[in-house]
Amino acid sequence: MSPEIFAALLVFAFVASITPGPNNLMLLASGVNFGFRRTLPHMLGIGVGFFVLLLAVGFGLGAILERMPALYTALKFAGGAYLLYIAYRVATSRSIGSTVAAARPMRFLEAAAFQWVNPKAWVIAIGGMAAYTNPERYAESVLLVGVAFALVNLPSVSTWAAFGAGLRTWLSNPVRLRWFNAAMGALLALSLWPMLR
Repeated sequence: MSPEIFAALLVFAFVASITPGPNNLMLLASGVNFGFRRTLPHMLGIGVGFFVLLLAVGFGLGAILERMPALYTALKFAGGAYLLYIAYRVATSRSIGSTVAAARPMRFLEAAAFQWVNPKAWVIAIGGMAAYTNPERYAESVLLVGVAFALVNLPSVSTWAAFGAGLRTWLSNPVRLRWFNAAMGALLALSLWPMLR
């Protein structure tokens, strides 16, 4: 892969990683409700889970899904249903740093596993592999796509969690927090629309 193509890949990975979507909206809400440090496992889970998904798509899973569109559709709808559940939990969260057992940030393995049912993650993984892999040096180019996303993913998702953590003081007012969480839940649910069409 030439330096120019790798630079274009980095830009693609950055834009895909920093733009609003299910992961970033959940990180914003988690940053507000639990703070940056407690959101770290969620951020790391996204990075690792998406990296593994990218490699799986690059090394054959994408081709299987192309041949089995029903399986791809089932994954999209399973992911959509889970995302709606998360949107409901975000929307109904009522207190910053709640000690209620049910109110906790997403764990590392949960965030990693979520990538496998996240419709935006699938679209990006399949699109990135289709656009930036080289058939003549396929394995190397698949790994380079993974490396590009690994380089930009954590800084990108950290921005959303940090922004949320920065809003904690302002949102310590219960009325503001209730409205914020309701808005985040609604935006999370709405983020499904373009991906499930």
